[in-house]
Amino acid sequence: MKMLKKAMVVATLSLSLFGLNSQTDAATTTHTVKSGETYWKIAQKYGVSVNYLQSINNKSNSALYIGQKLVLPNTPITQADKDLMARLVSAEAKGEPYAGKVAVATVILNRVDSVEFPNTVKGVVYENVSGHYAFTPVQNGAINQAADANSKKAVEEALEFRGKGNGSLYFYNPETSTSRWINSRETTVMIGNHKFAK
Repeated sequence: MKMLKKAMVVATLSLSLFGLNSQTDAATTTHTVKSGETYWKIAQKYGVSVNYLQSINNKSNSALYIGQKLVLPNTPITQADKDLMARLVSAEAKGEPYAGKVAVATVILNRVDSVEFPNTVKGVVYENVSGHYAFTPVQNGAINQAADANSKKAVEEALEFRGKGNGSLYFYNPETSTSRWINSRETTVMIGNHKFAK
C-alpha cells in the first residue's frame, strides 16, 4: 500500500478525501450523559454534528437520560482542524462546484476514519510517504493561503453529513492524471473536473 501511495504522489496527483467509511471503522470512545446535556451540547464538545452523533448511536431524535452511554469518535474535529480542512479544500477545489468542495472535505474525513491513513485531520493533510506529500497544496505551499467562504461552508456541511458519503478516499482530474493505479480504483462519483474513488 505504501508503494502505491508513493507512486500516486510521484505522479503529482492531487488526491483528497470524499465519502466516509462506515462508522464502525472509526476509533471510538464512550461518553456518559450528565444532567442537562443534550445531543447538541455533546456534539459541540466533541466536534461532530448532531446527525453524526445520533447515527453512530443508532438513534433518531431520541431523548437522552442521565447515565446513558454514548459512542463517540476518538478523534474530534477541532476549530484548527476545520481551518486546515478549509484551506486544503480551497486549494484543491478552486474553481470546482460547491458539491465538489464538500466532496473533497468528506474525503479528508473518510481518511481520518480509515485504518489505511493517519487518524487525525492534521495527520491526513500533511501525510508524507518517503518524502512525498499526499496533497499537492501541501507540497507547493498553497495550503498556507486563507480559505474562501465557500470552502469553510463546505467543511461544515461535510461534518454535518459525516457518514453519508460514498466511501471515497481519493480524487483526481482524469484529464491530467497519468497514474494507472488511480484509474484502476472504483469510481464513486464525478463532480466538476474531479473523479472521486475508493
